[in-house]
Amino acid sequence: MTNRHIIPLTSIILAATLIIIAWRESSKPAPIALTPTLTNQTEYCLTCHNGIEPISAAHPTEVFGCVRCHGGERLALEKELAHSTMRGGRNPSDFSVVEKSCGGADCHSGTVKDERDHIARVMSSVQATYVGAITNVYFAFGGQPDASPRYGAINISGVDPSGKAIRLIAPPKSENPFLQKFLTNCSSCHLSAKPIEELNFHRLTGCAACHALSNSVGSYVGGDPTIKRGEAGHANTHTLTTAIPYTQCNTCHNRGNYDLRTMTFNARADHPINRQQDYYQPIGQFTKCEFELDCVDCHTASEVMGDGKIHENKKSSQYVQCQTCHGTLTTLPQTRTIQDVNDVALRRAFLNPKVPLAVGGVTVISAKGEALWNIRKLANGSYQQIGKVSGIKYIVPLVSGSKCQQKPDQQESKYCHECHAVRK
Repeated sequence: MTNRHIIPLTSIILAATLIIIAWRESSKPAPIALTPTLTNQTEYCLTCHNGIEPISAAHPTEVFGCVRCHGGERLALEKELAHSTMRGGRNPSDFSVVEKSCGGADCHSGTVKDERDHIARVMSSVQATYVGAITNVYFAFGGQPDASPRYGAINISGVDPSGKAIRLIAPPKSENPFLQKFLTNCSSCHLSAKPIEELNFHRLTGCAACHALSNSVGSYVGGDPTIKRGEAGHANTHTLTTAIPYTQCNTCHNRGNYDLRTMTFNARADHPINRQQDYYQPIGQFTKCEFELDCVDCHTASEVMGDGKIHENKKSSQYVQCQTCHGTLTTLPQTRTIQDVNDVALRRAFLNPKVPLAVGGVTVISAKGEALWNIRKLANGSYQQIGKVSGIKYIVPLVSGSKCQQKPDQQESKYCHECHAVRK
């Protein structure tokens, strides 16, 4: 082959290469720039993630953008580089990175007075520390000399409900075979732990375990074109919510039982399709409202997320009782009128799509004085509860004026259950 034949062939190869490069470049989406007002720094995340859902009303995309919470290289257009410095992988609310992702005085590491100390509260909660189970098992099997909290799923310092200083450290390994099995088999029920990879157990970790709703198989069904459909390990959508249905609570609660004889978790083999079976097992008495309402309709944020104190068990942290909403034979539910536009009750109601609340509204309050913002006293003197998830309006029946034979020394909810339990 002569040189005059080689030159055109080389030119053809070079031209083809340039055409391929040009085609690849032309097939890439045009960069989509976003300059969030919170950082005033341009980022290109939406170039690939165009169609992803806004995270919540409290985190407008045009204000927060993506990098403020997720991290990542804001100007990169290649996936590997753009994701190389992301926090927490898919989940910036994982406790290992939550302070960097969600912290700050104006965000979730604010003051107790402003009720923005969310991270500190949840990190010391029963759900995060797993202190109740660890304490009971270690004491029962000789791993500690008494039933005082010593060990937790995360290391944390704080105070107990009495104000006594307490420091939780990781539970020590033991030669006791039962404690060895406990640490191996029974450590999936706290907010730092990855869930069991089985149907109906799927959830994320950290704050997203509750606030980012999952479906039974852990797949994404939203509008982000980059996320594979059918792949486990995702929330339903890229959305945080305070309207948390009981099904989300159910990803951890009541999915089975721990067998202390073998230190193994026995998952429920059934997958019931109705509420009465789905959530509750036949080991207790439950009233009609517990089958009808969602958990968040009655349990307060302080009960669920924690109040900043290290409680040794659920009973120690729970204070809402039947009488909180239904009153007693001699007293009506306690209320207060929302007067301040900065009232935290208004902030919480704003984040919920089902419950309207405005200044002047009269809400029921808990024993701690916090507004139960979805339960209010109406102008006609009756009490109404609105489902935070369903939006259904209920008239709350009162004990006062009823035929209830309540005794003054039996005011706790367990006594109400004895008469008002729904029989399966």
